Amino acid sequence: MGQFLSCDWGTTSFRIRLADTRDGKILAEAEAGQGMADTFDLWQQHRNSGNKQKRQFYLKVIDGHIKKLESKLNTPLSGVKLIISGMASSSIGFIQIPYNEAPLPVNGSGIKTAIIPASADFDHNVMIISGVKTDDDIMRGEETQLIGYINRPVNDELFIFPGTHSKHVRVKDDQIVSFKTYMTGEFFALLSQKSILKSAVEASTWYGEKDLSSFKTGVEDSLSENLLHSVFRVRINHLFSRFTGPENFWYLSGLLIGMELKDLKAAKTGIVNLTGGGQLTPWYQQALEIWGISHRVLPGSIDEATVKGQLKIARQTNTFI
Repeated sequence: MGQFLSCDWGTTSFRIRLADTRDGKILAEAEAGQGMADTFDLWQQHRNSGNKQKRQFYLKVIDGHIKKLESKLNTPLSGVKLIISGMASSSIGFIQIPYNEAPLPVNGSGIKTAIIPASADFDHNVMIISGVKTDDDIMRGEETQLIGYINRPVNDELFIFPGTHSKHVRVKDDQIVSFKTYMTGEFFALLSQKSILKSAVEASTWYGEKDLSSFKTGVEDSLSENLLHSVFRVRINHLFSRFTGPENFWYLSGLLIGMELKDLKAAKTGIVNLTGGGQLTPWYQQALEIWGISHRVLPGSIDEATVKGQLKIARQTNTFI
């Protein structure tokens, strides 16, 4: 059975999986918080001169994660090919590849990649996938996920990828034609962990009716209020005992997600697709329903879409997989 290693290396996270080359089925996976930003900072602290040393440093980081996966599987993975999407091809990654320019086909063709041959220090052939740019925006990683999700003709649809830097990608005539980045997740982290609001917010992983109600209130307030004013309500909610810490967590989440999505209320968006399987998916569904925006949740998870997208891109090269 053919296998390959699938790596999704984002700004704040690292994920690696062993997958079947026939159908993209994930056989095993491991995740770490060592995103590209942290890895780049480490490189800055320990760097020598030259790109070769930088590349070796990053490959050593990946090798450590592969060894953990080998230990988990109790199986050697020597020589298994590796495909990386995400931030590896960026200025903070270890090999910079120019962006693909939109419009870009969603069948996996035409995407810029780079190959790093196996060596004595790292015995895996590596393919790195570049990102996409327009005149005023960029993305790395979501294009691969989008390619993995799409398995049908697309006339004119919007695809939403929630996350630290949420993406709204428009696909028309089977091509990525435009997209927008929303720093929703990063704003949430900054406000809830670094600002004066941090004492009013308590992280919550389970929600009840009161949490859901406060989330909906946040979404509704985002429509009628200026965000710079409405976020201060989080503190007022705390001082006046209107919401508990967990309820304020969901209120702030509702404010920010509502602000991200409210542009769709006035726009003619056509079919709206929400990527499925993630922790944020139910909350985006709630917000879209509050705005009365018809949408559908795509089947399968982001992880599965990443693997399938990498496979589609690799097969277009006719050499790597």
